[in-house]
Amino acid sequence: MKRNHIKRIFGSIFIIILLAGFAQFADAQQKVLIYTYTHEDGFIHENIDASIEALQKMGNEHGFKTDVSEDPTDFTKENLSQYDALIFSNTNDKAFTSDEQRLALVHYIEAGGSFIGIHGASTSESDWPWFGKMLGGNFVRHPEFQDFDVKVIDGSHPSTAFLDETWHWEDECYYMNQLNPANKVLLAADLTTLQDDKRSEYPARIFGDLFPLAWYRETEHGRVFYTALGHEPEDYAEPKYVKHLWKGIQWVLEDEGEFDYNRATTKSIQKMESE
Repeated sequence: MKRNHIKRIFGSIFIIILLAGFAQFADAQQKVLIYTYTHEDGFIHENIDASIEALQKMGNEHGFKTDVSEDPTDFTKENLSQYDALIFSNTNDKAFTSDEQRLALVHYIEAGGSFIGIHGASTSESDWPWFGKMLGGNFVRHPEFQDFDVKVIDGSHPSTAFLDETWHWEDECYYMNQLNPANKVLLAADLTTLQDDKRSEYPARIFGDLFPLAWYRETEHGRVFYTALGHEPEDYAEPKYVKHLWKGIQWVLEDEGEFDYNRATTKSIQKMESE
């Protein structure tokens, strides 16, 4: 009886240690917020559900947690502090309903948080210069949905290292302005392969026959990755695109910088007047 009692004690201790180990692993797991809010007056992308499913699948396969939100009130200092990165998946128009929410995002980035933008994210908050600078650019327009060639500008980055020099793709080719000069361009559209009657109006020959579509950047304390590709729901099951997206997210999550809200010093939001 004593021997069985001792076995039960050791068995209980083992289970406690095992559960503690699982709890420690869970706490160590990285966590991202997938954010999809679009103001009711904005265009709502049909790809949102597919993008969420793909991102959650990545989390399950690669060991990071995902929360999904389309609620701007989740943007508070307390709530955002739990996330290693924010993913704006096809947000559009106004991504927030108050300047307090916008300021929470600013403080998150200043503290060392990281950001991933997918496709429509560049169409968000167009009258807020800080957001465009942080993401890397502001959407202007796109020609009609069509096949075109995407050139790999930087093949050394994980999100592009597996691609050939030219990637034949079908999408909306986003043209943006106010491009952040600190962007490190990964992919660019080959404009010679596009049908676009308004090219002479914009982008004309600003970048010659190429226009940036994906980039990455180290911020002062975090990281940013953006890809303009991914308009169709089917894209989020297409192997090359999914790998491009995952490798960009992985690069962001590998940031080892410390998160510290003591660095968050911005006091207010400055926006441009609406036309």
